[in-house]
Amino acid sequence: MEATSIKSRILGTLKNLLTYFNVKGDLEPQADIETSIRSGVSFKGSQLLTLIFAIFIASLGLNTDSVAVIIGAMLISPLMGPIIGMGLGIAIQDFTLVKRSLKNISAAVVGSLIASAIYFLISPQYEGSSQLLARTSPSIYDVFVALFGGAAGILSIAAKNKGQVLPGVAIATSLMPPLCTAGYGLATMQMHFFFGALYLFLTNMTFIFFATWIGVKLMGFKKVVYQNEKRALKMKAIAYTIVAITIGISVYLTVIMINKSIFIERAQAFVAKEMVFPNTQVLSHDQYVKDGKKYIDVTLIGEALPKDSLQLAMMNKLDSVGLGGTVLNIKQGFSLTRSELDDDRNADKFYQLMQSEIAARQSTIDSLRSIVQLHKQFSDESVAVSPEIKVLFPTIRDIALSSMVASATGSENTDTVGMIFVNAPAGLDKTSREKLTKYIEVRLGRKNIHLTVNPSNFPWPSTQAKQ
Repeated sequence: MEATSIKSRILGTLKNLLTYFNVKGDLEPQADIETSIRSGVSFKGSQLLTLIFAIFIASLGLNTDSVAVIIGAMLISPLMGPIIGMGLGIAIQDFTLVKRSLKNISAAVVGSLIASAIYFLISPQYEGSSQLLARTSPSIYDVFVALFGGAAGILSIAAKNKGQVLPGVAIATSLMPPLCTAGYGLATMQMHFFFGALYLFLTNMTFIFFATWIGVKLMGFKKVVYQNEKRALKMKAIAYTIVAITIGISVYLTVIMINKSIFIERAQAFVAKEMVFPNTQVLSHDQYVKDGKKYIDVTLIGEALPKDSLQLAMMNKLDSVGLGGTVLNIKQGFSLTRSELDDDRNADKFYQLMQSEIAARQSTIDSLRSIVQLHKQFSDESVAVSPEIKVLFPTIRDIALSSMVASATGSENTDTVGMIFVNAPAGLDKTSREKLTKYIEVRLGRKNIHLTVNPSNFPWPSTQAKQ
């Protein structure tokens, strides 16, 4: 009894949840939905003018790299109408509607390509902006966007409460900008722009009408009275083939995109980790894939490194991190081209590196000056105290003062030691040694002076004079 009760509760809960997803009560009559869709299929009068205006707005947005203007063109564009009309026509087997929709969308595509190409032929846009480039690399993610966007679109048209779904669908599925990007590719004869953007448009169009087709079938729309089953099967086969081909190409392009992203990430990590040198820095680096070949371009600045050994070492490291086969181009020193220096990022980094290099060299100069000054000071002090030592310690013939750096051979510990070397052939007793050390410390203002008497083989001036 308890098991039966739990099962019935679960089923009751599931039924209650399913009621939230039941849209039949929210749908308008089929006739009203068809009328709404059919009215948006044609491009005549105001709709044709609206399409023309949307073409130029989208082209201007791409030309100026303006996201806001491009979004405005998406909202204005009436391209959704015939695409949804194709999906409805296939679902209810209204081949007249399919032909009319296909004819109108074809005319809209050709007109959009011509208009945008003419615009870009007379505009000052010579290089691809980020918004143009963003519409040349379709992937499987664009398939999902178009599929869910089309589903939301047909549901919004069919529902009594329209809401603000269609504007969002127009923005998400992005029909007009890819066409204008393809027009830019035609105007500038850059076929990778043309084919990439046109494929993105066709992908969006295919899955919007496919989502409409499936949505209409799920909503239970009645087919037209006069049916041609053979023709219907042929139409469905064509549609399924187009969908399958589009998905296959999208998956292939997605795999390429993911592999490219992985390569760029690994290449950036490689440069950051492996190309670290004491007196040489990476000014700039670029990772890219061209014609199926992987490249890493690195510009080094600072102390020049041995070119052949550096190239060999880096190539071996590339193999060890899974980047084998990558072409590594290394530039060194100040051999930067004009275009590289004109790049703001390179110029700023070049300036910073030069400032750092100047500061490091100035620090070295200051350090050397301190060392020279210290040695000069000891030299001057040695000459200054020599006459005084002769009076106070008559047995001393020569004296040498030095500041020495002592370091441990087993560690990096170092210390500076003040040394006095004296030449006293008759020797110095303990009292004289202490007196001399104290005198030098007070006289020169130094502490911890160490005294060495009669070091062997020391080149004393008096000894040299005798020789």
